[in-house]
Amino acid sequence: MALHFSEQELAGRRAAACAAMQEQRLDGLLITRQESMFYLTGYDTFGYVYFQCLYLGADGDCFLLTRAPDLRQAKHTSTIAEVHVWKDVEGAEPHRELRDLLHQRGLAGKHLGVEYESYGLTAASGKKLDAALDGFVTLSDASTLVSRLRLIKSSAELGYVRKAGELGDHALAEAHRLARPGADEGEILAAMQAAVFAGGGDYPGNEFIIGSGDDALLCRYKSGRRVLDDVDQLNLEFAGAYRHYHAALFRTVPIGKADPLHIEYHKAAQDALLACEDALTPGHTAGDVFDAHAKVLDAAGLADHRMNACGYSLGTTFAPNWMDWPMLYHGNPVEMRPGMVFFIHIIIFNSDAGIAQCLGRTSIVTETGAESLSTAGLELFLGE
Repeated sequence: MALHFSEQELAGRRAAACAAMQEQRLDGLLITRQESMFYLTGYDTFGYVYFQCLYLGADGDCFLLTRAPDLRQAKHTSTIAEVHVWKDVEGAEPHRELRDLLHQRGLAGKHLGVEYESYGLTAASGKKLDAALDGFVTLSDASTLVSRLRLIKSSAELGYVRKAGELGDHALAEAHRLARPGADEGEILAAMQAAVFAGGGDYPGNEFIIGSGDDALLCRYKSGRRVLDDVDQLNLEFAGAYRHYHAALFRTVPIGKADPLHIEYHKAAQDALLACEDALTPGHTAGDVFDAHAKVLDAAGLADHRMNACGYSLGTTFAPNWMDWPMLYHGNPVEMRPGMVFFIHIIIFNSDAGIAQCLGRTSIVTETGAESLSTAGLELFLGE
């Protein structure tokens, strides 16, 4: 098996999930999130674009129902001993095959949790699952049961997170090397991603976000590359990824000449980021971290140009995005605890002036404060 964690650590995670089920009076869990499968068993695939389900009983019983292309994938990358395959044929009903497997285990009338909030369980597939199990078992939404366990990272996980941070710094160095008037966004993007791959890293959970000119005011990736003007702005949100663990960074690079607003906004963004990191300590909540961000930016007169969230947890995530639970927004009661990892992003978009200024990095929560995963400075870099 090609495992990234010891079998003992994976067994301990499953035991913790079983204990959480027992606390919630669940007899088992129907797992459809790829992150959960990877976390509990090591199973590493993008086969979740089709229906598959990992069953974990509160008693530790475990099996996987998937398609034929993932049979060997599961055996090679995971500790799952029992793998069942549903066949691709017209009229295939894998959800009913799952019911049959559960029936064989004597689970009729039991109470099962389901990871409904999952990219591996579409709305249509979820309806089929409910229909197949209607009257057979009682179902409850248990979408965050494993996510809550994943929130605090083990020492082995933190090792991967730190490596991801190192790879992110390599990508940033490549961006700084190439960000000049006349540079092609495609070449910058290629060099950044190559730095991650060359360091042994992975594809990230979502595309690197790159935008210049008017596109610098977008929070999402869009297709189409452009060449940087003599005076321009380049916005980059990206992540180092290692063993599917992420460490994200965010930078705006003025090109040729910095607009006075770039300088003003960068100072506010840096102050806000440091204030958030000061709140990234045990005793504070995710809401407190956001409020620190809002207090600084609002005092700087930027209330109309900021976002309503300023980051989120990071860990092992799969496409289509690297964002993990929970987010940093006002009133979020999740408490900071050592071993958590958060990406804090300060986003300032002034659409009227056409100016973007963003700054962000990823940190580990420790007993005494935030440990940044990036060694890169926070000063405003000018591409010239």
